[in-house]
Amino acid sequence: MPKMKTKSSAKKRFKITGSGKIKRKHAFKSHILTKKSKKRKLKLTHSGLVHESDTKSIKEQLRLV
Repeated sequence: MPKMKTKSSAKKRFKITGSGKIKRKHAFKSHILTKKSKKRKLKLTHSGLVHESDTKSIKEQLRLV
């Protein structure tokens, strides 16, 4: 039986914190920034956490479960 491979897209997008939560980056910060307010761009800069309802599927993609 071959090894289970992790999803490369998930591997690039998510990191596991020390407490076991999953960290992610915000979307909509790559281009067309002129119409977005300074406050909105600043909030998009900081990383956030994945919602609890999505953690199971992401852990399966990362082969942590």
